[in-house]
Amino acid sequence: MAEDFARAVEDGLKLAKRIYLGKDRGLVAPPKPLPPMEKSPHLYLPSAPMVYAVIFDPRIVDNPDIPSYQPHVHGRCDPPALIPLQMSGVDLDVDCYADTAFIQVSGKWRVHCVMASRSCDCRIAVPMGDQGSILGVEVNLPTKSYSTELNGVEESKGIEKIARPEDGGFLKTHIFTLTIPQIDGGTNISIKLHWSQKLSYNEGQFFLTVPFSFPEYVTPAIKKISKKEKIQLNVNPVIATGILCKATSHPLKEIRRRAGGFSFLYEAEILTWSNTDFNFSYCISSGNIFGGVLLQSPSLYDYDQRDMFCIYLFPGSQQSRKVFRKEVIFVVDISDSMQGRPLESTKNAISTALSKLSPEDSFNIIAFSNETFLFSTSMELASEEATERATEWISMKYSVGGGTNMFIPLEKAAEMLSNTRGSIPIIFLVTDGAVEDEKNICDWMKKRLTNGGSLCPRIHTFGIGSFCNHYFLRMLAMIGRGEFGAACDLDSIEVQMQKLFSKGLSTVLASISIDAFDDHEQIEVYSSCIPDLSFESPLTICGRYQGSFPDILKAKGILGNLSSFIIDLKIERAKDIPLDRVLARQQIDLLTAQAWFSEKKQLEEKVLKLSIQTCNICEYTRMVLLEQNKIDKATDSSGARKIPKKGDPHKMEDSEAPKKVLLQSLSVGFGDLIATAENIRPGSEEQKLPEVAEIFMKATSNCCGQICNQCCCMCCIQCCSKMNNQCGTTLAQLCTALACFGCLDCCVELCCPGQDGQ
Repeated sequence: MAEDFARAVEDGLKLAKRIYLGKDRGLVAPPKPLPPMEKSPHLYLPSAPMVYAVIFDPRIVDNPDIPSYQPHVHGRCDPPALIPLQMSGVDLDVDCYADTAFIQVSGKWRVHCVMASRSCDCRIAVPMGDQGSILGVEVNLPTKSYSTELNGVEESKGIEKIARPEDGGFLKTHIFTLTIPQIDGGTNISIKLHWSQKLSYNEGQFFLTVPFSFPEYVTPAIKKISKKEKIQLNVNPVIATGILCKATSHPLKEIRRRAGGFSFLYEAEILTWSNTDFNFSYCISSGNIFGGVLLQSPSLYDYDQRDMFCIYLFPGSQQSRKVFRKEVIFVVDISDSMQGRPLESTKNAISTALSKLSPEDSFNIIAFSNETFLFSTSMELASEEATERATEWISMKYSVGGGTNMFIPLEKAAEMLSNTRGSIPIIFLVTDGAVEDEKNICDWMKKRLTNGGSLCPRIHTFGIGSFCNHYFLRMLAMIGRGEFGAACDLDSIEVQMQKLFSKGLSTVLASISIDAFDDHEQIEVYSSCIPDLSFESPLTICGRYQGSFPDILKAKGILGNLSSFIIDLKIERAKDIPLDRVLARQQIDLLTAQAWFSEKKQLEEKVLKLSIQTCNICEYTRMVLLEQNKIDKATDSSGARKIPKKGDPHKMEDSEAPKKVLLQSLSVGFGDLIATAENIRPGSEEQKLPEVAEIFMKATSNCCGQICNQCCCMCCIQCCSKMNNQCGTTLAQLCTALACFGCLDCCVELCCPGQDGQ
């Protein structure tokens, strides 16, 4: 799907060459085609918020201000071409709270490539940063406005109009798209985009990266247009002391500093838009583990009127702490659906993780499908020779069999780690499929770990694609005091898996407990088991409470040298921090996993309300596009036009009863047993065989797109425009026949040699 999108943008850029800009105008040229070996399928994917004109009929492509003679084009673009719209202004507003950032991008775009008398759909693309979550889109047009909202699944069933999959959804897990229908050529579009994302963490330093690299071809064609770029950044790191700003990609100026936070601003008139992502980092310096507690009362609109709490723990400096000695088992799915990139990426990630083990650590690898395969019958010390043998062993493993039997390898791994002494046992489970006995596996693991002592096996889970049950894997990790990771895009499997492995292998504080939780019945903790603290990221524990919160709170745990650790947590009221929004994504994911496991409708209802309240997508809500017409205040109730008083502006206001369009489901779902049983590979889609007429339309449009700059193309277009109907019909029949035999590719090669083989 992403490759199709990028190809459509490439076609759109070729089609945009038809637009006449005028003698006194100039447009930054599109990027030159790359040589075949260097060309990337993702070259034209959005690297910043973008808007595209969706072109089915190439005849409507023209400058809306200066109509020009356009050679007649036969055929349609199928799939449609996407012409990037020019942008005349952009504001980036970022609010950072601890490890969460809320992003708002406000921009102005113009439909510069469609005749003033015609209209087209416009597709918005929103690339987001690490663990991005779309929160909303607002579009303002001269006569209409559009916005998104979340409705419950049951409520959504009453909406008659349903959008096509391509009109709203995810190109990749971090790129959200939304189509706005029928916007006239020459129209100015104002858009606000809202999303949240995570800051990465390393060695006491937070890193923020916001996609903000605009391609040159979105620069307005009119050179004299004022182009303003504005970035405002507000940082509230929760910790009030020891904060140091480290680096930024844009020339920010500090405009305000207050207790616990600071603000920056960048604003400038520019010639071209930002061509680099917005990066910012700040450091929280501390050599020791430290933490605190934030309390906050609910807002008047909160569905849950209990107070909120958030406990945070930071790992401190790595040099001052010893990590645990580890006994690690990798449990890897090698069923047929893992064949290709999923399995190869998994092998690479495991090889990298093995290389990071210390000689005193021990490990094993268990591969499974219908059968179970062990690298070794016992745990192996992580010597150089043993890790080399393991790397060679896993590299020789290919997809075997059709089934996914997960219980037996997990049982074998837990058994091998049942007698660990002086080390922390760890299981990494990697799979791309769902199984029928998932709840039984959770029940069995819960009972086993309950009787396993304080250093029972930690379970970290990783899901590949959308066919596995992400909530089962999250629940299993929650039971095992571990972390859950996932990659729905094949390109991100290895990177995301390495992050999970690194996090699981760098535990600095294990078996964490909060003393007051056991004695206080009015405190609800969203995570039933508190995960271990890793050097790779801070730990957040959240929940609700009723009545008074304890005056003193202590966190206890076990350090890497197996000594006990106790820390007093400072309790304070959260100021200028919207805890409900900051914690929403974490709460929704944890509560959804518990709702799946317990099958309690009350939990589902709680997730639904939290989702709607905070605008975060969940399994029990659907996104809806609202279309609101505007009415002229200068008309009376009878529809007759009023004459405005002198000096009164001509105002527009929103009418009532907006039209609703239901988007396709944007959540990951609870797994697909049928796809798993049939060994459908992650990311694969059934390809529809096009009809002969569709082949002809696609072939002719692609041919025109390829040779639009060649002299023979112009001659052909002029010749075809002068043909009579009978001759045109005959030529169309001939081209259809040629298309069936793939001869149009030959035509393109003859007319346009050296066009990257397309």
